[in-house]
Amino acid sequence: MTIEEQIRDIVARITRVDKSIITRESTFKDFKADSLDVVQALVAVEELFDIEIPDEVAQKFQNFGDFVSYVESKVPQTEKV
Repeated sequence: MTIEEQIRDIVARITRVDKSIITRESTFKDFKADSLDVVQALVAVEELFDIEIPDEVAQKFQNFGDFVSYVESKVPQTEKV
C-alpha cells in the first residue's frame, strides 16, 4: 500500500467519506471536515509514519495532494513500498 493510499484510508475513516472520492485535488472542506477532523488526521498520519508535521506547515496545505507530497518527502525511501 502506498503512502497516499494509507493517508487516504485515514482521512476517509476520520471524515466518514468514501475513500474513492478523495483525490489529490480534494480539500478537507470538500468532505465537510471540521478542525477536529483535520487535527485527528494529522496526528494519525504523524503516528503511522513516525514524523512531525508542524502546524505552520499543515496550515499551508491547499489540498490532499499537498498533504501527501509533504508526508512522502519526510518518510524514508525504504518505507515507500
